[in-house]
Amino acid sequence: MMIAASNAAAPSAAETIATFTRNPSNAVLRSIRVGGEIGAAALGTQVVHFIPRSEAPPDQIGLIDEIIRNKPDAIVVAPFDVKAMVASVDRLNAAGIAVVNVNERLNGGTVVSYVGTDDYELARVTARYLLNAIGGKGNVVILEGPENRSTSIPRVRGFKDALKEFAGVKLVDAKSANYARASAVEVMKGFLRAHSQIDGVLAANDSMAIGAVDALKAANRKAQVVGINASTEVIDLIKSGDVLGSGDVNGFAQGCLGVEIAVRSLHKQPVPPEVMLKPLVVDKSNYQPYETPLEQRTCPRLESVAGK
Repeated sequence: MMIAASNAAAPSAAETIATFTRNPSNAVLRSIRVGGEIGAAALGTQVVHFIPRSEAPPDQIGLIDEIIRNKPDAIVVAPFDVKAMVASVDRLNAAGIAVVNVNERLNGGTVVSYVGTDDYELARVTARYLLNAIGGKGNVVILEGPENRSTSIPRVRGFKDALKEFAGVKLVDAKSANYARASAVEVMKGFLRAHSQIDGVLAANDSMAIGAVDALKAANRKAQVVGINASTEVIDLIKSGDVLGSGDVNGFAQGCLGVEIAVRSLHKQPVPPEVMLKPLVVDKSNYQPYETPLEQRTCPRLESVAGK
């Protein structure tokens, strides 16, 4: 198993907070890890990252044994499967390791708190933004994520519910592109062949939004495109106007707050059972803070977001 460790200048007696993130390459998961590091440094504690080699269940669940052997004081978990990891959370609890759940909400198990974004509401807000931008009329397509992913299902539902509010907009096609840029290029090419007029593209993540832009440019076609994640890779396309905007999942804040909640819990301080981050669309008017490298950002504190 691959283990990445970060020691935030902390006294030797400081607590150790672990993070478990399902893969090393996903932009949101990386931002969770960086947020955890910066949050730990601000609190004078230490953070250690546990990252599975792959998203295969044996690699994911097998790493829990390694975590239990290392016995951190608490762990911030971004699960690979919200159902399959419940038993792992029970094992962590049995080993005396407090669990904070971030990103995708577990379907069970005992956790200190959940920190995340309401994927349904974020998608609905993002879709409304695009639908208003195209004047409330025209043809729209949806690039969906994997059918079994707990983030894609509410995002697609949010897109479709927003569409119900705009009588002049027609959903002409929808298909999964598996959250992947290359897949989105191929799916979007199919949409463009099938439909002579596409005015808007609702992509359930940024990688697919970028793939849609690739396909549009290759076909010399134009459409307004939105994504979700507000990842660093999409900011240049927002600046150029190729992507209209992106709903912010804010993995950085999830990592920051997950670690802060873990430390507060260890100190027997009160923590909220959940923190839902406010839906925000990043566009040309507000992208500037997102140009700052993750490592140079400042963590929000729990008091500034709890209850919103």
